[in-house]
Amino acid sequence: LHARLPELYLLLLVPVSENELVGIVGGHSAPRGRWPWQVSLRVYSYRWAAWVHSCGGSLIQEQWVLTAAHCIQRKDADPSAYRVQAGDIFLYGDTKLLRVNRVIVHPDYVDATLGSDVALLHLAEPTEYSANIRPVKLSSFSDDITPRDQCWVTGWGYVNSLPPPYRLQQVNVQVVENTVCEQQYHNATRHHHQEQRIILEDMLCAGSEGRDSCFGDSGGPLVCKVTGSWTLVGVVSWGYGCALHDFPGVYARVQSFVPWIQRQMQKHS
Repeated sequence: LHARLPELYLLLLVPVSENELVGIVGGHSAPRGRWPWQVSLRVYSYRWAAWVHSCGGSLIQEQWVLTAAHCIQRKDADPSAYRVQAGDIFLYGDTKLLRVNRVIVHPDYVDATLGSDVALLHLAEPTEYSANIRPVKLSSFSDDITPRDQCWVTGWGYVNSLPPPYRLQQVNVQVVENTVCEQQYHNATRHHHQEQRIILEDMLCAGSEGRDSCFGDSGGPLVCKVTGSWTLVGVVSWGYGCALHDFPGVYARVQSFVPWIQRQMQKHS
C-alpha cells in the first residue's frame, strides 16, 4: 500500500523500470485552460540545481492551495522550501514560480493510509486570475458523489515518464462506493487487516483497471461535475499499485475537511 509518493522521494526510494506505470494511467494530454486550478508543487533539488516538481495541488482561493499532507511530510515544514507553479499545462516553462509563506499540515495526519492526508499552502502573493488560473469549488456537505458522476483526475506524475515538455495529463475515472472499495482492498490484504478498516470515512475511492492516478500525482485534484460545475471532491493520496484490477485509487475526501480548511483560511488570511 503506497502513498502516491512524489518524484524526489521516488528517486531515493523506488527504482522505476522503463515499463512501470507512473503518472496518470489510461489518460491523455489535457487541453490548456480546462483545469485552471491545477498547480505543481516544487521543491529545490541540489542535484539538478532547480525547483523540481514533487506533487500536484489545487488552487482553492487566490492565495490558497490544497495538497496532500504526505507531500509535505513534516508538520514544521519550512515554507521557503516550496514553490508553486500555476497557470501552465507544461512543467518547466517560463512561468514565474510563486513563493509560499505558510504551510499547514492537518493536525491528525500521521500517514496517508491512516487518513487526514491534506495540507494547505498559503501563497506569499495573491494569484491573478485568468483563463488559465482560477480556483476550484470545494465539495460541500450536501454533495453526494456517486459512480454515476463524471469525474476526472489530473497530474504530471513522475515526470521522467513523460516526454518533454511534460504536459499535464487527465483521465476520466469512476467513483467507487467506500463499502465496495473496502471489500476490494480487504479481499487482497485480508491476512494483514482482518478486523481493521482500510478505507476510512475521510477517504474516497475512484479509478478502475487501466484508469488511475499514480506516482507523482499525489496532492492533485479529483474533480466531479456536481450540479453543473466542477467541484473538488478528492486529493490524490494512496493506493495499492496503480490502475490494477479491483484496486481503485484512494483520495482524501475533501467534503470531510471543508470545516477545517475554512477555519485555517479565515485564521490566516
